[in-house]
Amino acid sequence: MSHSFDYRTLKINGIYQQNAAGDLMLRLKLPAGVISAVQAAAVADLADNFAVGALHLTCRGNIELHGLRGENLAQIYRRLHAVGLTSRGASGGAVRAVACNTDGGNFDRIQLFVERLHRHFTGNPHFEGLPKKFKLAVENGYSGARHLCQDLALVYLGREGERELCDLWAAGGLGRQPQEAFLLANRVPVERLLPLVEGVIRVYQQHAPAGKRLKHLLADIGEQEFRTLLAKETAGTSLLPLTSPLDDEFGVAIAPGTDGWVELPIAGGQLASNDLRCAADIAGELGDGFLAISREQNLLVSLSSGVDEPLLRTALHGAGLLSGEAALQCRVCPGSHDCPKGLVATRDLLGQLDKVLGAQGRARSWAISGCLNGCSQPQLADYGIVGTRKSTENQESRYDLLHRDGEGFGQPLHQGLSETELLARLAELG
Repeated sequence: MSHSFDYRTLKINGIYQQNAAGDLMLRLKLPAGVISAVQAAAVADLADNFAVGALHLTCRGNIELHGLRGENLAQIYRRLHAVGLTSRGASGGAVRAVACNTDGGNFDRIQLFVERLHRHFTGNPHFEGLPKKFKLAVENGYSGARHLCQDLALVYLGREGERELCDLWAAGGLGRQPQEAFLLANRVPVERLLPLVEGVIRVYQQHAPAGKRLKHLLADIGEQEFRTLLAKETAGTSLLPLTSPLDDEFGVAIAPGTDGWVELPIAGGQLASNDLRCAADIAGELGDGFLAISREQNLLVSLSSGVDEPLLRTALHGAGLLSGEAALQCRVCPGSHDCPKGLVATRDLLGQLDKVLGAQGRARSWAISGCLNGCSQPQLADYGIVGTRKSTENQESRYDLLHRDGEGFGQPLHQGLSETELLARLAELG
């Protein structure tokens, strides 16, 4: 492939140009964050052969490979297709990977909904070429307020008699202009969800300016006009089931994680390929053959009926993948290490954070974002750190410290801090 190729045309396939040297990033799209042991081993091989021997786990349950070269893309995609993995719509103006909770129960049902939505929208030409990205999630209740930061969130409420119900929240987002989603519809039967989701995306597609998210459209036209447009789009639509009789009968037996997960802490979401391969081998031999990426950027090994959990844990511990020490809970984006938009070295800051925090600080949840885009979701952590200015010969880096104390987004606690000032504030937390 020519080095002069315009990689921006491949953005819809999850490819970003990482730097001026021509290195590329490829984001894999994992519905519900789930990946089989066979797929995980294949990704580890790709990281060894074509990337930097490591992978980045994202807080939406995806995997990123950094340091790729254009001349290797054809071979990389051939290997991905061989194990059923895709990156279509993982970036660009498309419905991104459908995120969800992996804990809290109901995962068998939630994963079914996620899989159906993933299959429906991935590569569907009617829902590509959107003004900007569209983030969709299925949330297992309201814990953590993640429903507030999605373009569209389906909050699963469970069963009421023969019906399964969800609340729908729309037009949320983080980034430079954080906006909490609003309740679009409550107690919606599952069979009404797909027409409503399609309707929301069509309204966005037809009325939002290029480069703008759904939250910007709502700011321009208002909630009432949005509801009017949505009613026109969904008028006369039919009910569409999200699951099949097979799903209803055997879903619990089929879905991974139905008996929980063994969580392997991954500092900063940066996972060595050898560790992924080792976890995949153990999951295939002693587990049920599935792993997942959690929203805290950790690696999960699935537990289901018939898995000997003590034996599985012993093997993971013996491989150095599982320890008894409590890890600092901190989501981290790639920052200036690997992202062209990153202003600060997020992984270096994570190391500093690990040193200065006492027991009280370590008991809180954290997120570090390398720029104002907020990919690590700093507004959803107990404390979030956002890099706001890049360090140069003439100026030092600057940071905002956010604090979340309630049901909404975290708010600025301190702004424009130097790194020294930031670390001093963090040490005061105990």
